[in-house]
Amino acid sequence: MKNPAREIAELRDELRRHEHLYYVLDKPEITDGEYDAMMRRLKALEEEHPELATPDSPTQRVGGKPREGFTKVRHSSSMLSLDNALNEEELRDFDRRVSELLHGAPYEYVAELKMDGLSMAALFEAGRFKQAITRGDGTVGEDVTENARTIRSLPLVVKSGLDTFEVRGECVMNRRAFERLNAERDEKGLSRFANPRNAAAGSLRVLEPQVTASRSLDYYTYFLLRDGKPAFDSHWQSLDEMARMGFKVNSYRKRCTGVGEVIEFCVHWEARREQLPYEIDGVVVKVDSVEQQRALGFTAKAPRWAIAYKYPARQAITSVEDIDVQVGRTGALTPVANLKPVEVGGVTVSRATLHNEDEIARLGLAIGDEVVIERSGDVIPKVVRVSALGSYRRPFSMPAKCPVCGGKVVREEGEAASRCINLNCPARLKESILHFASRGVMNIDGMGDALVDQLVDRGLVHNVADLYSLDIGTLTGLERMGPKSAANVVHNIAKSKMAPLPRVLASLGIRFVGERTAVFLAEHFGSLDGIASASLEELQSAEEVGPKVAESILLFFREPLNRDLIERLRAAGLTFTHEKKRASGGPLTGLTFVLTGTLPTLSRDEAKSLIESAGGKVVGAVSKKTNFVLAGADAGSKLDKATELGIEVISEDNLLTMLAV
Repeated sequence: MKNPAREIAELRDELRRHEHLYYVLDKPEITDGEYDAMMRRLKALEEEHPELATPDSPTQRVGGKPREGFTKVRHSSSMLSLDNALNEEELRDFDRRVSELLHGAPYEYVAELKMDGLSMAALFEAGRFKQAITRGDGTVGEDVTENARTIRSLPLVVKSGLDTFEVRGECVMNRRAFERLNAERDEKGLSRFANPRNAAAGSLRVLEPQVTASRSLDYYTYFLLRDGKPAFDSHWQSLDEMARMGFKVNSYRKRCTGVGEVIEFCVHWEARREQLPYEIDGVVVKVDSVEQQRALGFTAKAPRWAIAYKYPARQAITSVEDIDVQVGRTGALTPVANLKPVEVGGVTVSRATLHNEDEIARLGLAIGDEVVIERSGDVIPKVVRVSALGSYRRPFSMPAKCPVCGGKVVREEGEAASRCINLNCPARLKESILHFASRGVMNIDGMGDALVDQLVDRGLVHNVADLYSLDIGTLTGLERMGPKSAANVVHNIAKSKMAPLPRVLASLGIRFVGERTAVFLAEHFGSLDGIASASLEELQSAEEVGPKVAESILLFFREPLNRDLIERLRAAGLTFTHEKKRASGGPLTGLTFVLTGTLPTLSRDEAKSLIESAGGKVVGAVSKKTNFVLAGADAGSKLDKATELGIEVISEDNLLTMLAV
């Protein structure tokens, strides 16, 4: 009789081999029935011998219990976006810059298909899958480990000479899986996903791993890192090593000796993109040598050694059957064309934005006309031009009353947008709550679209102040809200009461008052009551507050409904006063600074606070009025601008010395 431990080990090895053959290489050797029989045998043995069960077993890809939310995780190094080249000329410009920065040294490129999905990092320790993190904002992402575990093309165990490493890649949904998913949603009366990218992103971020497992996601890797840095001397070598370890690496890639070969590769795949089983929207081009990558460095937002060549937007001709109007957070009314459904690059498009009345007039568009529409990536389709006038044309005019609440619609002089002025309009309310709770404002983690929809639709919240009356019992009764997640949301709402006045002011949604203006207002007046009672002239005495901003603030606080909201927020315990941080007569009084790059010990916010508390001023752009540019590692275009204008560049140590004066 075979030893159970040995049989379990053999079954696991065989199942992993067949998973790799089927999901990565697309070369199955056995039938689905044979595979299922092996899996059932392994499950039975693990149930009989639970002491032999391991989290990396093929039986453990799908967890049992739904999760109640995603935790935030910081990446080992930034997952930066890429600059785009939209034509051959821009691609040659990129090559010229690379050549100049490398001072004529020879170099090679690696060209890879740009897959249209969701970026994700997967961390491994001792050859075993440990954690998966979405790209997020490039610095911090969401932990989707349990969901990623269900992706069959992501190995749970690999053979590698690297002890701890990280792969980065793209989660995608192929065309066939996308069509099948939308067909299933049609049968259930659910809304369709707009494109495979949205479907992949939504599937990876659902709260139930079983749902992710059913969506047939794929994971293609394109970076191999150790301690946040490239693991090998060349990018091509990393791709080969990941393929050797068993990761799915796109085989349609090429090492190119010059930009001419890169362009040939781009043209070749543009003509064949619809033949691929998945969506691509271009080609990613990278300098192969990691040493040369380091020499080329980064701008503030993107590496100088890589670029994304984007294929032209896809277009189609269809007719406008009607025009609806949507209402946004600020009350802006946006006309949207209802189109006769048309296929654009494998995706059915039935709606396209028209932006505003002026855009409709510029197009000369009426309901019934034939139009050219354009779709590029997951950007909302737009109407490019009228291709033919309709036989029975009907002109469009913006409604005098809000289509959601019936409130008055006004269009202020000099503005393109018409707006609903009812602050309690339900359409505005959902977006207002999302803005209020967003990061950088009141930072109420867990207050996402699904929860806000339920709170408003069920009449539990009629304005943002109602959030502070919510309790665990009320939230637990909502869909996909367990006791733990409900308690977390209530805790985060209570914690938001500690937000400083600038954030409270920015949360109110006053037109033209963002985070920066809110800080200047709080610094100048010291309290929300001071801002609310200020005259037009007094408001304009605050830094960077001009007539337009001052008028918007004045109108906001004159509205009785808004004053009622302020009193409710006061009663809830929000911060209405501000202790001025800028010191008059400090060592940096009268000096203007621009920050760029990553500082050795200080965060951007910490450096800004130190400068402002010493009387200095921090602005976002370099100009002739800038006194100093505080630069750290990976400084970008601001550093170049400072050099061009002859502005003094200082380090963190220089700043600390100045502060010690």
